[in-house]
Amino acid sequence: MAENEIRKLSFNEIFVRQPNLDELKQLKRLPIFVVAENIRSMHNVGSIFRTSDGVRIEHLYLTGFTARPPRMEIEKTALGATDSVPWSYAKDPIPILQQLKAQGVQIVVVEHTTQSQNFLQADYRFPVCLVVGNEVDGVSEEVVQMADLAVEIPMLGIKQSLNVSVAYGVVLYHVLGKYLKFNKFNLDKYSPNR
Repeated sequence: MAENEIRKLSFNEIFVRQPNLDELKQLKRLPIFVVAENIRSMHNVGSIFRTSDGVRIEHLYLTGFTARPPRMEIEKTALGATDSVPWSYAKDPIPILQQLKAQGVQIVVVEHTTQSQNFLQADYRFPVCLVVGNEVDGVSEEVVQMADLAVEIPMLGIKQSLNVSVAYGVVLYHVLGKYLKFNKFNLDKYSPNR
């Protein structure tokens, strides 16, 4: 095979470059917090866990009526990420957001508001907390009023929004890119190009 030829990796090749749970506990987490407010679908909750694991976020807060592990429906999409992502549950997201703000964490709601910016052009500051909300009603007005920044994803077709877990993934990986652009973070051991 030529040196520059692209080849699909085997499952084992992919598996060995990922940390196990014990190794993960020793690794630095990114300064990204997440609040999931009133997520109705357990499959969306599982997907949020899995995406959170992919970025190695600091903490995931499940709030309101958002379902929480252990639930088979969550595990179906989380695929074990409920064990690898630090998480907690609170009925009310407001005290969590107040505490994060007091620690200097920027609160960013992913929501259509009068002040929403294109998520690609927004100014994210770290540490940051992303807030995503209910599949129908979005982020509550009380939480929106606590935000330092509101972002939305441009929708160029007939629909006004993406599924909450998809929108979360889009915004989270963009925020990861912003963080990695300006901060040293060792990706050598667990990256495709190590």
